[in-house]
Amino acid sequence: MMDAIKHWLKTDLNTDIAQTEPLSGGDICDTARITTTDGRDLCIKQQTTAPADFFLAEAAGLEALRSTGTLRVPEVITAQPTFIALEYIAPGRPGPTYWRNLGEGLAAQHRQPAPHFGFTMDNYCGRTPQPNPATTNGHRFFAEHRLMYQGRLAEAAGLLSSRELRDLETLCGKLPERIPEQAPALIHGDLWGGNIHCDQAGHPVLIDPAVHWGWPEAELAMTRLFGGFSDDFYDHYTQINPPESGWRERVPLYNLYHLLNHLNLFGGGYHSQVIQIVRRYT
Repeated sequence: MMDAIKHWLKTDLNTDIAQTEPLSGGDICDTARITTTDGRDLCIKQQTTAPADFFLAEAAGLEALRSTGTLRVPEVITAQPTFIALEYIAPGRPGPTYWRNLGEGLAAQHRQPAPHFGFTMDNYCGRTPQPNPATTNGHRFFAEHRLMYQGRLAEAAGLLSSRELRDLETLCGKLPERIPEQAPALIHGDLWGGNIHCDQAGHPVLIDPAVHWGWPEAELAMTRLFGGFSDDFYDHYTQINPPESGWRERVPLYNLYHLLNHLNLFGGGYHSQVIQIVRRYT
């Protein structure tokens, strides 16, 4: 793939690679900082087995986030079948207003109107395909294109039994009772601590999205899946975009999507968490 990157640099930017530095983080792509012979720094993400639209979908998601003008998002330089080149943003340490900025910025992003649930194209959550057909009903979208989609993948892989899949379907039928109506908003879609970068000014930067138009509460729930964010984040988010009362009690239901995805990606270690949530809400 380095040949493909060098060819792109030569053809499109009339430059070459002067130095390469591996970057840490992520378990899907090989990521590196490349310094070009004319002094530019780029972040390059590569994956030899990526589907043809994998990086194109990531680029579309990043550009959608950038277009909101709310939080910093790296600029996409190019997206190719085997790699994506992004603006390199040097890392820093969170400043005193880091969590406030993230909370207010995300709330402002979620307050911008969206045309429907879904997105302009299908994309990926990790390595798993994420279908995003235009849908007017949020409960139907979450049931069919999030929970049941992942559940059927898990059953096909022998990770869920047929009975467990039927229980999941029963839960999906109860979503209108469990989750309040919400207008769709552009959400990052995979917002945990590992997908937020800090720039040298101490400000948050959104990276590695699974973008779609979905429920803002589902985004808030994801922030709590792996330890949660600072209280300052939630305080400032809810001042601008307050969720319906009781949203914290709905967190496991929203996060069932991501736990099913982890079950499909990483195996049976997530099975018990999935089944506990299904039983709790059926």
